[in-house]
Amino acid sequence: MESERINVAKFNINLYHINTLVIGSGVASLNAAMNLHAMGQKDILIATSEWGGGTSNNSGSDKQTYYKLSLAGDKPDSIPEMTKDLFDGKCMHGDIALCEAQGSVRAFISLVNLGIPFPHDKFGAFTGYKTDHDPGARATSAGPYTSRMMFDKLADEVKRRKIKILDKHPVVALLTDIAGSKVMGALAINMKEKNPVEAFVLINATNIILGTGGPAGIYEASAYPASQTGSTGMAFKAGATGQNLTESQFGIASVKLRWNLSGSYQQVIPRYYSAENNGRDKKEFLNDFFPDYNSLTKAIFLKGYQWPFDPRKISGFGSSLIDLLVFKEIEEKGRNVFIDFRRNPSWQSDDSFLTEKLAPEVRKYLEKSNALESTPVERLKAMNMPAFKLFREHGIDLSAEPLQVAVCVQHNNGGLTGNIWWESDLKHLFPVGEVNGSHGVYRPGGSALNSGQVGSFRAAQYITRKYNSPNLKTNEFLSEIGKSLKEELSLAEQWLLSGISGENTRIITGIRKRMSRAGNIIRSRNETEKALNEAFSLLNRIKDSIGASSVKELADCYLMVDHCLTHFMYLKAINTYIREGGRSRGSYIITEKPEDALPGKSSPYLYNELCNYTREIEKNILEVKFSKGNAITNIVKVREIPEQNLWFEKIWKEYLEDNFADG
Repeated sequence: MESERINVAKFNINLYHINTLVIGSGVASLNAAMNLHAMGQKDILIATSEWGGGTSNNSGSDKQTYYKLSLAGDKPDSIPEMTKDLFDGKCMHGDIALCEAQGSVRAFISLVNLGIPFPHDKFGAFTGYKTDHDPGARATSAGPYTSRMMFDKLADEVKRRKIKILDKHPVVALLTDIAGSKVMGALAINMKEKNPVEAFVLINATNIILGTGGPAGIYEASAYPASQTGSTGMAFKAGATGQNLTESQFGIASVKLRWNLSGSYQQVIPRYYSAENNGRDKKEFLNDFFPDYNSLTKAIFLKGYQWPFDPRKISGFGSSLIDLLVFKEIEEKGRNVFIDFRRNPSWQSDDSFLTEKLAPEVRKYLEKSNALESTPVERLKAMNMPAFKLFREHGIDLSAEPLQVAVCVQHNNGGLTGNIWWESDLKHLFPVGEVNGSHGVYRPGGSALNSGQVGSFRAAQYITRKYNSPNLKTNEFLSEIGKSLKEELSLAEQWLLSGISGENTRIITGIRKRMSRAGNIIRSRNETEKALNEAFSLLNRIKDSIGASSVKELADCYLMVDHCLTHFMYLKAINTYIREGGRSRGSYIITEKPEDALPGKSSPYLYNELCNYTREIEKNILEVKFSKGNAITNIVKVREIPEQNLWFEKIWKEYLEDNFADG
């Protein structure tokens, strides 16, 4: 890696020349860097706003899931079956599903060889269990901190390989060539620098791997770690196309510690109640909507492995009715909702654990788990002690206090488009991990981790074989990216001259409230159109509404512009889907009147019919591109699963001729 000092406008800038810039320090980014290095490309630079600050290192669940091909047991599994199951989740390209299935074993064994303690028996069988949207039992887990363990091991490997890291360097802009057809570099801010004039870092890169995660900063109630913000907006601004932006996942999570309350946290059947803001008027509100103890406890139990809100699981007193009722208590009634592990759900004033009234599948599960204790917290300790200890490690004792909860955004199945090598339509840009929108509508739980590992490996593979050309010289580079660079620096100069940062907090709060109002689990055409118009108006004035007087505030200004564009693009996709006749699916309800979607005595759960994937907007993929100050939508047909010719001599010949990386 070469570096030099240059002056552009009023700014003194550090310029780095590198083959591949990796943005972000999550497990997809780190896996890409590790594999690039292992494949022979040593000219790598990682730039991250906070080392280990993303979802990978700061999230989990009762036993965080990694989804892979089944590798044990007498039930047969195969690449074609896994491909089909991923593809059947709807709005996922068949060739991407094939790549994720085909690469799952290689990615999983790589993690095993790095030392991730995925459980196996004495014969070496990596057994599995069933997760949400999983027709088999492909899931595995190393415990509540599976992705954190992945981060630790991959980070150790990156450091062992002495890959250069720029920590506290958020990338604020992607820079393209004059034609706008490919990325050529990036602009970052050195947060360790005190003087804004000296803080910019310019990176001349042949390739950019973007691993900054989902749009974590645009929602109010969020299970994303507070340290993660997301930076999809800068990719939209540079010209990359988004897809499936409608498909966020929501579920019940704790508020004090942002953590998904799935799996064991629900299977031990805790008590739900709501209260006024002052803590008074405690009420077990679920009792008003369930007919008996059996149906109530079964719904809570099923919430464990049916964690994401799903409109298909509302009727018949299904598990997602709980999400809807929690949402109603908070959004409609303005009350706080809690899960209490100290007490069982009361039924007719009796909070005894009535094992004889449990549904057979519930009782059988608890019996097999040796968890028929008298209280939820004792059942949790018996079933999954690490899940109990997790909260205690963060200063929360589940045996002494209730957990405040909300229906929170947790993951986005959409993101940026990518081909089978995870390359965006903006050439030389490789979105990996959650920022890549490969996941379709109904992804099996844990498949995002598999996708991130497979995709980042394939991106590294393609770069080392196809994109190893040297960087442009400084003058040529500055000539190509000059227009976009000057635009970004002129904004910085404007913000620093204004010095006004009073509106910054109000604007980001408004973005989050708008998304939570119009892009949550209940969506209507009127609300999304109103929110979209508000977002478009903000987009056109935000650059003149914010200011900075420090390096931190300067970085915040770029982040606010990023969030503003991101939430505008997401609202455009959501509104287009509804306007074109899209119906309830994924993790949201489409309704004409939002209040009709909320359960009530007279109208249990009124909403438009469920999506059956017959309409063009439903059965195909909705793409969104930012162009000339507005969002352009396009409906793209889902690519079918490719038919493979696996004749060995043919594949061998293509491999030797290096033709396999084309396409």
